[in-house]
Amino acid sequence: MDLSAFNPYVYYATRYPFAKGQESTSRICYASSIYLISEGHGILRTRGRSYETGPGSLVHIPAGQLHDWLADDRDPMVHICCYFDWHFIDRRELSHWASPICYQPDSLQSDYVGPQLPYPISEVVQVTTLRPWIDLFQGFYKSGEYTNERTFMRNLTIQRNFQTFIEYFLTYMLRDAHIPDPRIIRIIECMETDLLGGTLKPLEHYYESLLMSRGHFFDTFKKTTGYAPTQYMNRYMIGRAMNDLLHTRLSITEIAAKYHFSSVHYFSRLFQKHTGCSPREYRKAGQFQ
Repeated sequence: MDLSAFNPYVYYATRYPFAKGQESTSRICYASSIYLISEGHGILRTRGRSYETGPGSLVHIPAGQLHDWLADDRDPMVHICCYFDWHFIDRRELSHWASPICYQPDSLQSDYVGPQLPYPISEVVQVTTLRPWIDLFQGFYKSGEYTNERTFMRNLTIQRNFQTFIEYFLTYMLRDAHIPDPRIIRIIECMETDLLGGTLKPLEHYYESLLMSRGHFFDTFKKTTGYAPTQYMNRYMIGRAMNDLLHTRLSITEIAAKYHFSSVHYFSRLFQKHTGCSPREYRKAGQFQ
C-alpha cells in the first residue's frame, strides 16, 4: 500500500456477545478487522493456528484472511470489534453492506479485498488495561450501511474518533514490548474504585503510595495506558456515562450525578469534548443504530 493513501476508514463497529458454544462459519472479510475480547473466552482459528482468547485479547485479522471463532460453552466471549480499511474502498457493486464477508473462498472477488499495511502486526496480543480500549471503541460504534445524506455529519465524528483509535492501536502494536507496569495496573484499579465511589483522592496520594516521584508516575502511567492520569480518569467516566446513555433510562442529570461530575453543564461540556456530540445527541443517535 502506498502510504500517501493512508487514511483509515471504519465501516462497522459494534459489541457482539456470543452464545455458549457458538461457532462462527469460516469467513473471509473483505476489510481488515480488529477484535477486543472484553469478557468470556473462546478460540480463534486462522492460518492453521488456534489461539485461546479471553478478556484483554486484542486480535487483528488482515483483509482477505480466512478465520473462524468458537465460543466457550460455559463462559462465551464478547467481541468489541470493527471492520475497516487502511483507506476507503467502495464495494457497492459487490454488496449493499459496506463491509461484506465471503463465506466461500472460491467465490472471493480479490479486486475488492482491502489493502495491507506494510508493517507486521501481531495477530493476537494481550492488553492488561481494558478501559482505554473500550472507551475508544465506543466512540465510533457504527452500523454497516454506507454513509448517506442522513448520516454523513455523524460519520464525520465517527471517522475522527476512529482515527484516534487507530493511532492508539498502531502505537501499541508496533512498539517492541506490550508489558504494562503492574504497579500502575493496581493503582488504576484503586482509582477506578474511588472514582465510582466518589472518594477520588489527590494524585499525590496514589504516586506516593507507590514510592514514585510525580514525574516518574506520570511517565509510567502514560506508557501503560496511553493517557495522562487526568485524561484517563475523564475517559473512564465518560465511557461509563456513554454506556448508561445507550442502555439505561437514567436522565442526563442523573448520569452526571451518578459519576460525581460537579454539574450537568460540566459533564455535557466534557462529553462533547471527548465524543464530538452532546449526551442528548449521542443517546438519540444510538437509538437509530
